[in-house]
Amino acid sequence: MPSTDGQQLACPQRPGAFARGVRLGLPIFLGYVPVGAAFGVVARGLGFSPLQAIVCSATALAGAGQLIALQLIGAGASVVAVVLTTAVVNLRYIPFGAAMSPHVSRVNLPAQAFLAFTLTDETFAVNIDDHRRSLASARSMAGVGAIAWTGWVLGTGLGAIAAGAIGDPTRFGVQFAMPAMFTALLVAQAEDRSHVLTALLAAATAIVLMLWLPDPWYLIAAPMVAATVATAVTR
Repeated sequence: MPSTDGQQLACPQRPGAFARGVRLGLPIFLGYVPVGAAFGVVARGLGFSPLQAIVCSATALAGAGQLIALQLIGAGASVVAVVLTTAVVNLRYIPFGAAMSPHVSRVNLPAQAFLAFTLTDETFAVNIDDHRRSLASARSMAGVGAIAWTGWVLGTGLGAIAAGAIGDPTRFGVQFAMPAMFTALLVAQAEDRSHVLTALLAAATAIVLMLWLPDPWYLIAAPMVAATVATAVTR
């Protein structure tokens, strides 16, 4: 069983742990590069310079939030609307952080800050699965986060610099990169029937709520409903 009191992370000195984390995060890297490129192209189309687009990705690492922010900016939304909407989209990181916190309680503050900064849907999925196997350490999680950050920033840079030559990135199907990555993560982590049923419940709930709730509220509510039901049933 994975440690829940941070003991495993108290001495994160396993040889090659960071490199192992980088290897675990390579699928994330491959998924982030094309989506990051799409962000870079769209940002340039809205008047961002390549440097501004790269700095945005380098300091935020919030794919969905960044793309939604661009949509709002393109639609002429106010700064307040952009900030509030992206904050709502990123509310999902609160339960992610809560789930990870027991595993990093003994890690020093700078390391915790880096792990928090690189916490995304995908890095969370990879690291929490690694904890289940009692293999994760602070350095391995840092490796996952570092390679994910590199993929996102590299993709943004490529898209921003080559925006004129790329044109509309959707013609290459880059919008499918993120769903494909999430699907691969789900398949890898679905260990039993309860996991599969929970995922199906979340998907069905999202489809139903989409009829009544605006974007992105139904995306936030659906996994919360599914997780709550699954916890109550499996308990």
